[in-house]
Amino acid sequence: MDLKELTISDIHVAYQSGKFNSQQLVQAYLDRIEEMDKDINSISMVNSNAMEMAKALDKEFQETKTLRPLYGIPLIVKDNINTKGLPTTAGSLALQDFYPEEDALIIKKLVAAGAIVIAKSNMAEWAFSPMHSESSTVGITRNPYNLEYVPAGSSGGTGASVASNFGTIGLGTDTGNSIRGPSSHNALVGFRTTLGLVSREGIVPLYLRNDVVGPMCRTVEDAVKVLEVIAGYDPQDSLTLYGEGKIPSNYTQYLDREGLKGARIGVLRNLVENNPDDEVYTLFEKALFDMEEQGAEIIENVEIADFEKLSQDQWCPTFRLDLEDFLKTHVKRDTVQSLEDIMRIGSKSAYTSDRMERLSSNTLRRENPDIPCGDAYTDLRRVAFREAIENKMDELQLDALVYPSWNNKPARITFFEEEYKGDNSQIISPHTGQPAFTVPMGFTSGNLPAGLQFLGRMFDEPVLIKLTYSYEQATMHRKSPN
Repeated sequence: MDLKELTISDIHVAYQSGKFNSQQLVQAYLDRIEEMDKDINSISMVNSNAMEMAKALDKEFQETKTLRPLYGIPLIVKDNINTKGLPTTAGSLALQDFYPEEDALIIKKLVAAGAIVIAKSNMAEWAFSPMHSESSTVGITRNPYNLEYVPAGSSGGTGASVASNFGTIGLGTDTGNSIRGPSSHNALVGFRTTLGLVSREGIVPLYLRNDVVGPMCRTVEDAVKVLEVIAGYDPQDSLTLYGEGKIPSNYTQYLDREGLKGARIGVLRNLVENNPDDEVYTLFEKALFDMEEQGAEIIENVEIADFEKLSQDQWCPTFRLDLEDFLKTHVKRDTVQSLEDIMRIGSKSAYTSDRMERLSSNTLRRENPDIPCGDAYTDLRRVAFREAIENKMDELQLDALVYPSWNNKPARITFFEEEYKGDNSQIISPHTGQPAFTVPMGFTSGNLPAGLQFLGRMFDEPVLIKLTYSYEQATMHRKSPN
């Protein structure tokens, strides 16, 4: 069975024609993981129950002859998302033997739609690093396109495994960069959705005020099909109240090959021109040309009033508060109740230990500690930043703003800190709450992928789906690792 680049639609056609069944597909993916993940190190644990899930689904299909939306689709889950029967470690020693009592809500939704959790994926410990993906439980994940390079962080395991065709679809989390960064570095589609669209219940937090969970897939269509299942209200996540009445009956209706025709796309040159790598810059300019070829109007040099000032001092390191609440609600152990307990148990990573030490002593804004740290809908600084961006988009009648997800190539693993030159993902959407999608933009030398990012208005996922799908279908940059 050729697993390369299989999509949800491909698999469902094969099921209906009898070409293969769920059990055969799951076994083929498990065999591929065993054969190929030794060098990449992207999977933290395979699901020993995956074949039983597949067997039950095959029986269901024989009886009903109908397919649920994600029927028999192998799913890779980042190791900070509660998945019953599998450890949820967040890459840490403190949680290495934590088995949650139940699935996170989004896992319940995906399984109810027919998805099969085939494996958990490695990650940057506690989701601390945008640069690389190294845990105390599994170690270092490598980029499958070039094993000397990082897959980015923190969802690097999901990025590397989905890129390597170890599963059909994947889940990542994103506090600042962690869906879009690894998706860009691994030639994937990554959706950071509007804060409030998807529940974060049952997920080990970093900064819950910024955290999002979303799809990391090889195609826009597959990512949209995942989003369609997981979007919606959750009484356990109060932020999802803001999404009420703003979710369409389905998202797949926006998969429009002509989606760029007549679209007005603004270019944030202040991000694009921030010390870019020549090859990445060339790919971005080609992307603008390709969008014009598809009928889009490119609006150059969009300037947001007071952008530099508004973008500063947006971070509030709420890790202690959020983590201790998660430990109390889900882990429920006398020995692991506080950040001090986590620090006492320790880490194998000097990077993680240093970050933990810094986060232990601060939960406030650095420059303006008197301004309360709120969510994207009530925090005065966050609202002001978003309004400045959306007002400019309204003034220029823009459908989206674009920029490279990273201005530079992936760093070498050995020099992940020295060669990290920043990314564009952490500057806007984590703070404003706006949706931002990355799609493959091409490759630089060394067989290293690059990503193009589209930023939209709040709850404008339908518009971003149209634009990203149209660009993807016109360019088809995605390719498997060698």
